[in-house]
Amino acid sequence: MLKYCKTILSKVSFDAHLFKKELIKAIKFCMPVERLELQNWCYQQFGDQYNKILNEAFG
Repeated sequence: MLKYCKTILSKVSFDAHLFKKELIKAIKFCMPVERLELQNWCYQQFGDQYNKILNEAFG
């Protein structure tokens, strides 16, 4: 599931609204253990672009 979430987030990263929507869904679908890996990956990949969205979603 984590790999699928990463793929979707990468594909929608061109649009902030869509990215936020898919990120929230990804957080809900991931297992608790996967959530931390998803969080780390998101900050590495999109931290510069969507830092505010990531802080809201993972905060």
